[in-house]
Amino acid sequence: MNSDLFKTAAAAAAKAYAPYSRFQVGCALLTVQGNLFTGCNVENASYGLTICAERNTIFHAVAEEGPGMKIAELAVIALGFEFPPCGACRQVIAEFAGPRVPIWFLRDGKPVSMTMAELLPASFRI
Repeated sequence: MNSDLFKTAAAAAAKAYAPYSRFQVGCALLTVQGNLFTGCNVENASYGLTICAERNTIFHAVAEEGPGMKIAELAVIALGFEFPPCGACRQVIAEFAGPRVPIWFLRDGKPVSMTMAELLPASFRI
């Protein structure tokens, strides 16, 4: 595991705009090309317009690398909380990550990883 991914994700989380949920979430991902991207959650009073940190990060990576962007590794952290990516984010991650890509998050204060296949065993595919 690339421990810098957690540090980078935590730094991104500190920049989150989360006045409604108070969940400051940050994400860092390393692409197959070796580029590092970050993002944080950005909430909105119209809650459906909120964007999660993971999707923000992935969309940023695609905007920079193009539609062929592939995730090599991803870490997500919520300051003061511990949880894996939400269902919507899992589906978006699956679009750009193979089934064996490690997805890192905290559990009981320690980094744990699950493969994309473990997080979303029946992802939607065309």
